Amino acid sequence: MRLGVLDVGSNTVHLLVVDAHAGAAPLPAHSHKAELRLAELLDEDGAIGAEGIDRLVATVSEALLSAEDKGVQELLPFATSAVREASNVDQVTARVRDETGVDLGVLSGEEEARLTFLAARRWYGWSAGKLLLLDIGGGSLEVAYGIDEEPDAAVSLPLGAGRLTAGWLPGDPPDPADVRALRRHVRAQIAGTVGEFARSGRPDHVVATSKTFKQLARIAGAARSSEGAYMQRTLSRTSLEEWVPKLAAMTTEQRTTLPGVSPGRAPQLLAGALVAEGAMDLFAVDELEVCPWALREGVILRHLDHLPAV
Repeated sequence: MRLGVLDVGSNTVHLLVVDAHAGAAPLPAHSHKAELRLAELLDEDGAIGAEGIDRLVATVSEALLSAEDKGVQELLPFATSAVREASNVDQVTARVRDETGVDLGVLSGEEEARLTFLAARRWYGWSAGKLLLLDIGGGSLEVAYGIDEEPDAAVSLPLGAGRLTAGWLPGDPPDPADVRALRRHVRAQIAGTVGEFARSGRPDHVVATSKTFKQLARIAGAARSSEGAYMQRTLSRTSLEEWVPKLAAMTTEQRTTLPGVSPGRAPQLLAGALVAEGAMDLFAVDELEVCPWALREGVILRHLDHLPAV
């Protein structure tokens, strides 16, 4: 069947259309993205304002038309941290439902981590052993660990690259004092979760998902996306530690000249790098592998798992 997964994230609204059936890998057929940056549209009360809701409704409507054009038989819509943490989440989802007919399922942070972990487990298989997963989104950092398809531990922290950039790094380039303050904040947040994972022992394989990790790996020398999903891409902590001060000294415009860094993501790259560096350091990760599958694939796989046998 042709499925569409509509991901309303903190940075983008992304429609991924795949051809899929139970027991097979979903094959991408179409991708439609729109940068919305919901995490940056919250007002002082933590609500998504009228303009933000209007833009979200319009963007979902466009994605719905795209899904219809591509022959999507079933749409799986969901929202993550920006909508989840908005003080007017019920108003937002009601407007989207009333004006587009799309009923956004708001994932909890733990659900987000678990579904992303499922995608990584299916990609690497059982031979990967104990997996540690790191995922940096626009609004949150997800960490999950386990040996099965369901992780033994999964947490979500408010350490997304977009959220941190808006709240901690106003300068361009940022003030060194702001960078240091953000670094302390990030590491204090992550350190509070390390013990929960350390009790289960060291992982056999560490993987990361998200655009942030893909861009960090790319600027550190990993293969470009045009070389395909099956090309192994890794990121070492040593390389990341070398790049963080370089990114901190750059303006947003200068970051856009780096390989694989888009203008829309360039402002957030430093904050994302600080989170990645902190996570790799505190979890004692020397090197990780970038996984091509992430949350959207996890949502699709879980849906296929629950279909009745034919």
